[in-house]
Amino acid sequence: MSEGPTKRHWILAPITLLYGFVVGLRNKLFDWKILSSEEFDIPIISVGNLTVGGTGKTPHTEYLVELLRRKHKVALLSRGYKRKTSGFRLATASSTAREIGDEPHQIRKKFPDIHVAVDGNRRRGIHQLCKNDVSKDVEVILLDDAFQHRYVTPGINIVLIDYNRPIYEDALMPTGMLREPASSIYRAHIVIVTKCPTDIKPIDFRIATKNLELRPYQRLYFTTFAYGNLSAYAGNAPSKPLSAITADTHLLLVTGIASAAPLVDKLHEYTEHITHLEYGDHHNFTHSELQDISKRFDSINAASKLIITTEKDAARLTQYDLPGNVKDNLYVLPIKVEFLQDQEESFNKFITDYVSKNSRDLIVHQRTNAHKS
Repeated sequence: MSEGPTKRHWILAPITLLYGFVVGLRNKLFDWKILSSEEFDIPIISVGNLTVGGTGKTPHTEYLVELLRRKHKVALLSRGYKRKTSGFRLATASSTAREIGDEPHQIRKKFPDIHVAVDGNRRRGIHQLCKNDVSKDVEVILLDDAFQHRYVTPGINIVLIDYNRPIYEDALMPTGMLREPASSIYRAHIVIVTKCPTDIKPIDFRIATKNLELRPYQRLYFTTFAYGNLSAYAGNAPSKPLSAITADTHLLLVTGIASAAPLVDKLHEYTEHITHLEYGDHHNFTHSELQDISKRFDSINAASKLIITTEKDAARLTQYDLPGNVKDNLYVLPIKVEFLQDQEESFNKFITDYVSKNSRDLIVHQRTNAHKS
């Protein structure tokens, strides 16, 4: 299933023992009801993971938004990682990535018809969403990166696992990349193995299914990423299909995400001329770095050349006054989720059935009838 052994830092094992004790004790306190978890009379779907780093939460969250917004008023609640504000904040059309975080900003820009809010305290955030005059019409709430936030009991817990970093080959932080033990996956209703190669073999499905040791009530799905058309960052040029990149095209790839390897591999299908400027996940660019990007692009001596970045990075770049040559030649490459093994219909039905059967209006109606009885 993995491309290689997951890197482990065994010298940090003593710290891992202490970390594991604290995480295990916290989970037990919730299991024993000493720490309380609140349930809400509104459908809540959590999308999270067990590992540090990118497993594809944002594109999978966007998939859910696209699926549900056709019939329901959707709200996304995130903690707004690396934002410069605090407390509850409901996004508006003028909200910036600095105010709400790059991923919520990306989703708010892509889906202006949904509510997007940020709050490190998810329980408070849900209450605020449901009573705020602007967002009180919400019918389903998506919690971003909330598997470890156990103060809320979601109706559906979705856990994502990177195909290239299986949790059963990993270890707890800081020895490995696990936020909590792999056994904690029992709390998930749905497990999705993400970033699978499109040519994955049937034996790989069977190996993953066996090694994950899921319980009968849990559903397992496999997804891969598909790439859309390149869209001009400045909006002054038509979009380009990836096929517009030829063997003679020189690319300056700028990324600040957890794992850019799949994107690099994809672009290498079209050209070998790729200069990759790779920054840390959720990176906030400095003026000197933007100038360096500009100089790097100018130094590329080719008739056909482009700057490519991700949607997440583009959301952050809107906060800056980009150099003219960067802005005019910058293209954004979107990604979307595709299910393998013809699992899309099954997944969609499970999600939509849950939301329909647990709507607030239906619950209120049932309670009213029960009271009359």
